[in-house]
Amino acid sequence: MEAAQELQRATETRGDEPERNSHKGISLTNLLQLPKLKHYKWWLRVISYILFLLAGQSAATLLGRLYYDNGGNSKWMATFVQSAGFPILLPLLFFFSPSRGSTLNTSSARPPPLSTVAFLYLFLGILLAGDNLMYSYGLLYLPVSTYSLLCATQLAFNALFSFFLNSQKFTPFILNSLVLVTLSAALLAVNADSENTTAGIPKGEYVIGFLCTLGASATYSLYLSLVQLSFQRVIKTETFSAVLNMQIYPSFVATCACVVGLFASGDWKVLEKEMKEYEKGKISYLMTLIWTAVTWQISSVGMLGLVFEVSSLFSNVIGTLALPVVPILAVIFFHDKLDGAKVMALLLAVWGFLSYIYQHYLDDSKSKVNKTSADEASRSVVEIC
Repeated sequence: MEAAQELQRATETRGDEPERNSHKGISLTNLLQLPKLKHYKWWLRVISYILFLLAGQSAATLLGRLYYDNGGNSKWMATFVQSAGFPILLPLLFFFSPSRGSTLNTSSARPPPLSTVAFLYLFLGILLAGDNLMYSYGLLYLPVSTYSLLCATQLAFNALFSFFLNSQKFTPFILNSLVLVTLSAALLAVNADSENTTAGIPKGEYVIGFLCTLGASATYSLYLSLVQLSFQRVIKTETFSAVLNMQIYPSFVATCACVVGLFASGDWKVLEKEMKEYEKGKISYLMTLIWTAVTWQISSVGMLGLVFEVSSLFSNVIGTLALPVVPILAVIFFHDKLDGAKVMALLLAVWGFLSYIYQHYLDDSKSKVNKTSADEASRSVVEIC
């Protein structure tokens, strides 16, 4: 009797082995297919963020020019609209909540303390408000040529901050990209029309505009590097809702700071007069400000998404790529002249962009080779077992 029971147990054990091996095979197959699926999803997200950044920044810059060209003159209002559009992102925040979004490492990482996150958003919001205000001063007091040239320097600042804060590695292709994109913006600025000369601008205002724009370029580069560091060290969640939170809460703080500045400076008193005297009318005035706010938010989501998915330096490269794109769009919408310098600037920017993308292609190929080697080693271990 006991011998029969032993034989039955052995048969059941052998019968379970194919099933367990089948489950192992299915799990191994899913494990091997998962990196490939993540690879395509990553590129899809990166391309989407690039489109958001280029479209949003280009449209916002053109609308900002439309505001100034038709009688707008409030630097605090120009600063306010750069962050005030964050409520349009709230529906996305509810839709892409952590419970519905997928996370890659949240199961093993504890959420940061609420006080730490609150301080982080407060600090980044105040930094963003100051940066936006300095950009507004620069655009108000400087000719477009000088302003564009100084804005292009943020790539150099970002390369410096990325090296020290984010351990950014520089390869020949990345350096080539930085040089080409910077030369593109510089060529566009130096070759600007003669109407953008500094004639008629008081020396004091010119110096203020110069220092503010240079400071804004350095501050924004620092902001992007700190955002990347925050994602890595504090937030530690790989979800779209994390990107939205990083945009919404600092933007809320920056908007509150702008409201305080708007009333403390007395600019709010002239807004009604400015709206009445706006060349294209009150409705156009309101729509210009509203859509400027919306497009800045689209641009910011793209910018932060690229910081989250790739790096702050890559995000800045794409942002600088928009500098020569805007004049091309200005030819279409504002009937500006299209000369050889603008075309050359665009070609240099695209060349630099492709150089950076090629570097990421090389890194991605190397990563896939390493994963393949690791998977083959895993299969060997499974077969041995």
